[in-house]
Amino acid sequence: MKLDVIKLDGKKAGDIELDEALFGLEPRADILHRVVRWQRNNAQAGTHKVKTRSETSYSTKKIYRQKGTGGARHGDRNAPIFRKGGIYKGPTPRSHGHDLPKKFRKLGLRHALSAKAKAGELVVIDAAEAEGKTAALAKQVANLGWKRALVIDGATVNEGFARAARNIEGLDILPSMGANVYDILKRDTLVLTKAGVEALEARLK
Repeated sequence: MKLDVIKLDGKKAGDIELDEALFGLEPRADILHRVVRWQRNNAQAGTHKVKTRSETSYSTKKIYRQKGTGGARHGDRNAPIFRKGGIYKGPTPRSHGHDLPKKFRKLGLRHALSAKAKAGELVVIDAAEAEGKTAALAKQVANLGWKRALVIDGATVNEGFARAARNIEGLDILPSMGANVYDILKRDTLVLTKAGVEALEARLK
């Protein structure tokens, strides 16, 4: 598929041929869902913790005698049945992550790129370069109509562009190795540089 290439000032800078295997697939929600779920589960801290009956701070003394009270039999106040006692089978620190084959992760990234291309939310720019001035870049971004955009560059990100983009709300930039399904789908516009397209094609083939 062919797409126009533009500059940051909005002028046309030729066109580019995009690989159908990366940008021309029919997006599948089930594949995208599995990859996003894998990403979010791996990012979850898993530091939730409750106290068991061995960790609460009551005395371990038996609260009243076994027989003759007319009440139920109890040991100490740490039992889960009592208010502020230990919690039975509550959450403990653990990893929420699970495995997903590398081939499936690559497939998910292809479908995410294809989803953006099909929705008309894919833009290819000549290069993501700036002098480090936020005001100038913010004006260009506003003129282009990018509200929530992710810019994916080549192997490295231009330092001046990264510095200028740092304070612009809704604009994020990643190198090609940082491209991932969740960040791509979360933004309204996906912006690829020509170097970014080449790097992604090399990575996903």
